[in-house]
Amino acid sequence: MRTNSLIPSVSRFLDDDWNNLFDWRNRNFSSTTTTLPSVNVKETSDEFVVEMAAPGMKKDDFDIQLDNNTLTIRSEVHNENEEQNNDGKYTRREFSYQSFQRTFNLNNQVVDDANIHATYQDGILRLIVPKREEAKEKPARQIEVA
Repeated sequence: MRTNSLIPSVSRFLDDDWNNLFDWRNRNFSSTTTTLPSVNVKETSDEFVVEMAAPGMKKDDFDIQLDNNTLTIRSEVHNENEEQNNDGKYTRREFSYQSFQRTFNLNNQVVDDANIHATYQDGILRLIVPKREEAKEKPARQIEVA
């Protein structure tokens, strides 16, 4: 249904601009009001590659568990800084707490869960999730007619 009114057009224009500028539509936050790390999942013929952007962390900050068909990636980081001047009249303490959890359901008929491995390098957590041999793509072959 089309309308010739200018007001709905202007209203949609402003909504789109504000939504793009402040990204109000993104409600994907962790419990500490920080955004969840972005995740890319790529499928090849032999495996799935899960890449998570988590800059500034250490590999020991991650807790990765596989429970039945559920792969869970967790992290909790606590930081505490304290500053005091020479005469002891003031102290500044800053606390920082960051945590997140991402969960993925795996298809146990496709995934070889016994051989999943993870690496962390240059701010990227990378999980290699191999496929079962029977789930891998097989090349086309010619079938002879008898």
